[in-house]
Amino acid sequence: MDDSEAFDAYSSTVMRVAQTVLPSVAAVSVRTRQGMGAGSASVITDEGHLLTSAHVVEGAVGVEVAFPDGTVAAASVVGADPLSDLAVLHADGPTPPPVRMGDAAALGVGQLVVALGNPRGFSGSVTAGIVSALGRSLPTRSGRVIDEVIQTDAALNPGNSGGVLADSSGRMIGVNTAVAGIGLGLAVPINATTREIIDALRRTGRVRRAWLGIAGATVPLGPDVAVKAGARVGMQVVSVAPNSPAAAAGARAGDIVLSLDGVAIADPTALQRRMVAGAIGRRMEMTVWRNGALVDVVVEPEELRVG
Repeated sequence: MDDSEAFDAYSSTVMRVAQTVLPSVAAVSVRTRQGMGAGSASVITDEGHLLTSAHVVEGAVGVEVAFPDGTVAAASVVGADPLSDLAVLHADGPTPPPVRMGDAAALGVGQLVVALGNPRGFSGSVTAGIVSALGRSLPTRSGRVIDEVIQTDAALNPGNSGGVLADSSGRMIGVNTAVAGIGLGLAVPINATTREIIDALRRTGRVRRAWLGIAGATVPLGPDVAVKAGARVGMQVVSVAPNSPAAAAGARAGDIVLSLDGVAIADPTALQRRMVAGAIGRRMEMTVWRNGALVDVVVEPEELRVG
């Protein structure tokens, strides 16, 4: 394949994705007590639910969505989750067909991706690029970190937030959320975890999470510890919040957490993934390395309160 054929194939792919996905991507106008804001959203159900970024609709007292075919409708915020920067809207009127959901777990670095949204008020905009990196971390306004974030060089600008990051088959594999610099855009992935978040927001308008009150960092384990623990790394406790479930259980700064409820904990992300709704109020055994010995600590996570 010569250069012109490769370029034609690239252009054809981007055009096909745009034709498939763009009709279901809305420009979002948000009215707050401080003024007006804007972003993007995409239809995700036949019932008129749309997915956007939580920061797009933060403080909203009125929301309107406009589609490329000229359809305009008022919308309500069904639920928003600042910890994942995702929100679900419901349009008070007919909507185009939903976008197809993909799985960011299948992405590879260098893969073609297409960003669709409404940057700076220019509705129906399309840019293309590649997956620059996977597994990035993105701090949110709540202070929590979103993991497994997709980095792309597809051009993003203010207003793209909440829009679609699609793969070459026209499946949504991410929700554009941040512009970190020229040629550096970030998107919250569509994966098993975010699908659960989206489903919870649709059903109940909120996401319940468990909380232990531990802050930690990944550390390598010495040879003797690794043999006894059956792992090469663990999460060292940096701090324990006062009056937290971890403090009540006797966890200490300096402990190295090796497992929780029988699941290996290699880093703070692994612990965070265990803090799901089902863990709230359930007694769990946490194994730590302390003063040269394995110690079992029984913890009972509480519900995380945001704000």
